[in-house]
Amino acid sequence: MSNIKISIRFFDDREVRAVWDEQNAKWWFSVLDIVALLTDQDDYTKTRNYWKYLKAKLKKQNSQVVSATTQLKFLAPDGKRRFADMLDYSGIIALGKEFPGKKANRFIEWFTYSDESIDGKSKTKAYALFESTFINSLEIGSTKGLQQIHAYLFGGLYDFAGQIRQKNISKGGFQFAMSCFLCSTLKEIEAMPENTFDEIVNKYIEMNIAHPFMEGNGRSTRIWLDLILKKRLKKCVDWSKISKQDYMNAMKVSTIKSNTLKTLLNNALTTKINDREMFMKGIDYSYYYEENV
Repeated sequence: MSNIKISIRFFDDREVRAVWDEQNAKWWFSVLDIVALLTDQDDYTKTRNYWKYLKAKLKKQNSQVVSATTQLKFLAPDGKRRFADMLDYSGIIALGKEFPGKKANRFIEWFTYSDESIDGKSKTKAYALFESTFINSLEIGSTKGLQQIHAYLFGGLYDFAGQIRQKNISKGGFQFAMSCFLCSTLKEIEAMPENTFDEIVNKYIEMNIAHPFMEGNGRSTRIWLDLILKKRLKKCVDWSKISKQDYMNAMKVSTIKSNTLKTLLNNALTTKINDREMFMKGIDYSYYYEENV
């Protein structure tokens, strides 16, 4: 397959990687990723050996799981792309049923539900944003631009998509900007300079404190941040280099101490601003940050 799209989902903080098959319009999922998480195994060799054993066992039983398996090139632990076993949506569900226990049942429930949730549907829209002409018409660094991103991601999913909230909201005991002052606050943020890395991150922090939408602020604002970085510095963030815990901790203290977040983001900057896989990987991690928060 040419022009490969790779996506990452997260189950119990473990990666489930997938490759998009343009010809057949479906995702193929990494069998070894599924086996590793269902067996709680971190050792690649042991995971591969277990799948080899299970595959032979299923083959003797004439299981459709084996016959449905295909091979695609995937990133191996040594950093090289090697052929690996992959299964499609129905194949992964069938594979999950070969594992006993509550975890397997929970995995199947998560897997069948994840793409149909609001986040799942919004994530699909976020993927499409990279290849749309709409991304080139967005206002960079403005409130309107952020509203445009939010409306694109959540249009048809939330009735308030793209609309500035008119209610007060808080999270984890932190009160975001009061709704009665939000319009003036957003004008002040919009006027903030964005010529240097420090200025851009300061603006990002203030927009996070404002939290202009009822839901979906983090996912929209991270795209907004990357577009500013791309325009001003010809760089963007490789979000896969930032762990969920590190990001959440840095954001919590950013209102009083911005250096932690700035160091985290600065160390993850990349010049791959037009790389589709980088963009999609960023979306995967961005949505992962918001899970169970």
